[in-house]
Amino acid sequence: MGIFTRFKDIVSSNINAMLDKAEDPEKLIKLMIQEMEDTLVEMKASCANAMATKSKVERALADVQGRVDDWGDKARLAVSKGREDLAREALAEKRVFAEELEHLQKEISQLDGIVAKYQGDISQLEEKLGNARKKHQILLQRHTQAQKRHKAQSVLRKTSNTDAFARFDAFENRIERMEADAELVNAKARPSIEDEFAKLEGDESLEKELAALKAELKTEGDK
Repeated sequence: MGIFTRFKDIVSSNINAMLDKAEDPEKLIKLMIQEMEDTLVEMKASCANAMATKSKVERALADVQGRVDDWGDKARLAVSKGREDLAREALAEKRVFAEELEHLQKEISQLDGIVAKYQGDISQLEEKLGNARKKHQILLQRHTQAQKRHKAQSVLRKTSNTDAFARFDAFENRIERMEADAELVNAKARPSIEDEFAKLEGDESLEKELAALKAELKTEGDK
């Protein structure tokens, strides 16, 4: 495919429409950017060659212009000296170089058009390439955001799974049973209020019996 054909295809292409239809938009735009960059390099090289050719032709033009002027001066000199024969020969040489000069001027005009066309095309392609690169950045950002959303949705799906909630409820019930068992053990370890009063009554009976025994021993001693 020629450089101008590729350029026309690129410039006329609708990037948005192509990306909308693509199965892998990011891959497609990378290929498009690569194609644009390659084409741009070729166009700049061709433009540089055209400008170099123009410079070469301009140098040739200057040389031919000098020859035209020189033979014109010689023709005038020959006429002034009465040598019409030499003047005719000088004018014939001048005509040859004048025709070459005209040809070179047309060539330069054509090269000016070619260089201008290349520069305009390069400007269009650079603009298209800039837009494609912006699209690529947007696609990368969208891809990154999509990955983050996908990861977040995966976490949400996992946490909203009924099995996960069932396991959580079972674990909560197990903890509640353990707490209830602990309370029951503590209740058994603590004496009841009836036990406390029974102990107090037993202590009081023991004290009375001890007091009676002391009184009995004291009575026997007094005898």
